[in-house]
Amino acid sequence: MCGILALINTPWQHDAFAALQTLSSRGPDAQTLWTHENAVLGHARLSVIDLVGGTQPMISKDKRYALVYNGEIYNFQALRGELEDCGHRFETRSDTEVILLGFLEWGRNLVRKLNGMFAFALWDTKERRLFAARDRLGIKPFFYSTYQGITLASTLAPFFALEGFPHTADYEALRDYLAFQTPLAPMSFLKEVRQLPPAHTLDWHMDSQVLCLEPFWHIPPPPTTAQSPADNLEKLDTLFREAVTRQSIADVPLGAFLSGGIDSSLIVHYMAEAGIRPLLTFSVRFAKEGYDESVAARAVAQRYGTEHHVIDAPTMGADAFVSALGTLDQPLADPAFVPTFELAKLTRRHVTVALSGDGGDELFGGYARFLDTEDRYPDNFKKRWLRAAIRAGLAPGALLRRSLAGQDRLLYQRVELGPWSVSRKSLAHYLVPEALRACRHNETLHRWQALARSFGGEMDTAALMRADLWTYLSENCLVKTDRASMAHGLEVRVPILDNALVDFALAQPTGQHVTPETKALLQALARKRLPEAVWNRPKHGFSVPLLTYFNGPWRDVCEQAVARTHELAPCLRADAVKRLWNGAREGRNSRRLSYTMIVLLLWLERNPLSF
Repeated sequence: MCGILALINTPWQHDAFAALQTLSSRGPDAQTLWTHENAVLGHARLSVIDLVGGTQPMISKDKRYALVYNGEIYNFQALRGELEDCGHRFETRSDTEVILLGFLEWGRNLVRKLNGMFAFALWDTKERRLFAARDRLGIKPFFYSTYQGITLASTLAPFFALEGFPHTADYEALRDYLAFQTPLAPMSFLKEVRQLPPAHTLDWHMDSQVLCLEPFWHIPPPPTTAQSPADNLEKLDTLFREAVTRQSIADVPLGAFLSGGIDSSLIVHYMAEAGIRPLLTFSVRFAKEGYDESVAARAVAQRYGTEHHVIDAPTMGADAFVSALGTLDQPLADPAFVPTFELAKLTRRHVTVALSGDGGDELFGGYARFLDTEDRYPDNFKKRWLRAAIRAGLAPGALLRRSLAGQDRLLYQRVELGPWSVSRKSLAHYLVPEALRACRHNETLHRWQALARSFGGEMDTAALMRADLWTYLSENCLVKTDRASMAHGLEVRVPILDNALVDFALAQPTGQHVTPETKALLQALARKRLPEAVWNRPKHGFSVPLLTYFNGPWRDVCEQAVARTHELAPCLRADAVKRLWNGAREGRNSRRLSYTMIVLLLWLERNPLSF
């Protein structure tokens, strides 16, 4: 697990070291630069496999190719065998060399063979061509800019270290952040920087300056047939076991996040079954009822004899809050980021690699919202009349939700803010007129809407589940885990997103996932493998009691940020942000939206942008 950087034909070669240093927490073991004519490649290494070999940038024997890579390839040993059969000889035990030699053998088709999490860039010194790729679900981040040459990096942070690089805000990224708590790829908070979408390759030629992005994998459409539930359960059991075994290979200490939910508990079960010893597990304990899963986590730890470590959430004071947010390369308003950051800090004291249960809800239908489909909200005369009355000012905007039908109703329920002119969820209430025009508010959450509609046009359960994979999962859940863990030099792997499990889950009709309960397949597997304390209880999300923190340890920091709204974020209506904050503290207004504003303000305090 590492940080990567490339500067090719840019005016910022002299800033390469400073830019690479922003990635040092991702790769605390070594930071190395390689220069060739107009190209500089940088790598910050966290040594996990082949601690002596695997040094990057890795150069081909003929000196033609240079590779920088972030991630883990879990089928690298099988691919190595294929390459050896083709006549290639290896000098290291690393998966990095498998990518390098795999490209020499298979070219861009290499990416279709990789099972893992990855973002890599390979520079061809002869053709002066850059080839790069990001994994199927965007587990690993990848940012790039074609402003004056091409610059790419693991996160947005290196771009702030380039002297003279424009720090102009992207209003469309701001729009979706305010709506959805995170900007969606391909946008970033910097107008001149894009994110490479998941499952895409990037090809750039220095001489022609032509950039080409191509998908190498698509989310498959919903199937129409499936095996019997009994056969599915047996196959899922086997695939889950194999995925955990594959992802437990490391030359450094390894453990697991254990929340007490079925996803992380199943991972611990299969780790124990694989004979991993000592088996270290880590969790967060909340004092407030309804947020604490530590009892279930401890039941799992006791069942499998793990060495269990717990961090108490009440220790997350103002300093911890500010410290966590200070590591974000761009705003992310998932309140669970702060406890995840603290959990990663605790975990890194004991292990270098941790397995996490991310992806189970999105892939296996764990959210009730997947059942909230557009056909539940048919249009009718009463709704059409009410919409017309609201537009004419004859009915209050507070009734807007009741007037919406179909996909419009689902969008309204999915976002905190949106394109409605009269509603408590109106972007117009919080953005100054210039920002509202620039953000193209009618395109709010366009990426999510387009994905959901791409599977037949109807937002049914199958479409909603698939749309989350390249939006909520890739841009929120996985970003949260990646940034929180890599801030401490901790590698986190996500076995549920192993290629084989992803392919299996997406090959099942939705009825296999959400009938008669949400997450039906994983629930059945949990009943077969786990203590009853894990599966026989209400579902919990990993969240934070914001009202407690807003009126307790975080209050002063938040109020100071809100007081500087006009200075830090001139795009926002300062009076509206203040009213939102005051109401949120009293339990009247949206605490989630207030947190979204505060995270943005604290981020802008450290990373000023031009609006």
